[in-house]
Amino acid sequence: MPLTTYWLEHAWLDTNVEPGVALEVTDGRIAAVRTGVETPPPGAVVLRGLTIPGLANAHSHAFHRALRGTVQVGSGTFWTWREVMYTVAQRLTPDSYFALARAVYAEMALAGITSVGEFHYLHHAPGGSPYADPNAMGEALIAAAGEAGIRITLLDTAYLSSGFGAAPERHQLRFTDGTAEKWAERVSALKEREGVRIGAAIHSVRAVPADQLATVAQWAGARNAPLHVHLSEQTAENDACLAAHGMTPTQLLAEHGVLGARTTGVHNTHLTDGDITLLGTSTTGTCMCPTTERDLADGIGPAVALQRAGSPLSLGSDSHAVIDLLEEARAMELNERLRTRTRGHWTAAALLRAATTDGHAALGWRDAGVLETGALADFTTIALDTVRTAGPVPRLAAETAVFAATAADVHHVVVGGRTVVRDGAHVSVPDVGEALATAIAALRN
Repeated sequence: MPLTTYWLEHAWLDTNVEPGVALEVTDGRIAAVRTGVETPPPGAVVLRGLTIPGLANAHSHAFHRALRGTVQVGSGTFWTWREVMYTVAQRLTPDSYFALARAVYAEMALAGITSVGEFHYLHHAPGGSPYADPNAMGEALIAAAGEAGIRITLLDTAYLSSGFGAAPERHQLRFTDGTAEKWAERVSALKEREGVRIGAAIHSVRAVPADQLATVAQWAGARNAPLHVHLSEQTAENDACLAAHGMTPTQLLAEHGVLGARTTGVHNTHLTDGDITLLGTSTTGTCMCPTTERDLADGIGPAVALQRAGSPLSLGSDSHAVIDLLEEARAMELNERLRTRTRGHWTAAALLRAATTDGHAALGWRDAGVLETGALADFTTIALDTVRTAGPVPRLAAETAVFAATAADVHHVVVGGRTVVRDGAHVSVPDVGEALATAIAALRN
């Protein structure tokens, strides 16, 4: 790939905004970063606004995008929402899942997301029969991300039980491989390739029996792969775990070797002080999904305490009530303000780090999420002249991006040195809205 020079009007470099930065890109990586470049070099691609590392969506269920709007009618809880979700899950095939996921991942690209962690448990046909290719659904997601132009970490998920000691319910039969050993056999056939990492996930302590947790953790450990788990999202799960095992879900995961630096707990909402200490001292990560957590009325997790204890923070759009990592970042801060009635728990730089560097690390892309020589050439440019972002002085561009900008202000995205979004339009999916509408209508019909 030939050398391409990008001139960035403003760039977020680690903790500060620098004006006039030249990035030289070749072979999908950043070859040089030059600051103090006041005018664009000859032939450079000019990117006006604030350029940041590509955003990492560390927790996604692509098919939940089909629920947007339909689950906003009436009242209820997470558990009533789940029943609606199951009806959509039953209708998906490899072909229809590809069409939906391609559009969803294209929507993510438009929002400046360059990597997604897909928490994938729709493995088999309705009723639980494997497809001819047992990984047909996972391969559909991988192909969809490739066509949408973003990286994917497929977090293939073990889901074996409907509850502590209970067999899967009818809607869950397509999720299960029967045992963790059979899950490991199936997922071992998935192969990494350019733009694709294969990781593992434990759906939750209610969905994987305690005596099979270690099998999943050992599979991930042997491959140095990311391992994610829904953790203490609901108090009902905590109560059931205490009744079944006499300990919290976090304690159960610790006892079976699940916690550690490659592991990320998703939500981590209803934790004890002891849970927070276990997660922090083991450097287990925390993926907060504020827009979903508030949409489902789950609660506000102790993100400040977790980070102080040693748990790195990342962000995800989860159920895709909205797809906007800037909104996820500011929601984490604003939720904490509402809870504590004090301001300023994270700087804009700290929130950007959660949305970029630490998010990519949680997905196994440790060479992404920074604008540094040798890093993957994945970056996103946010306009600073829209009705939301115009006005503030350039040195406060990061604060403007985090606390005022939205996904609609993203106007250029590069992944691996290839332009994916140009002037606010997706390069390879011409009409993302139409693609979404068509894919979702096919499921509803």
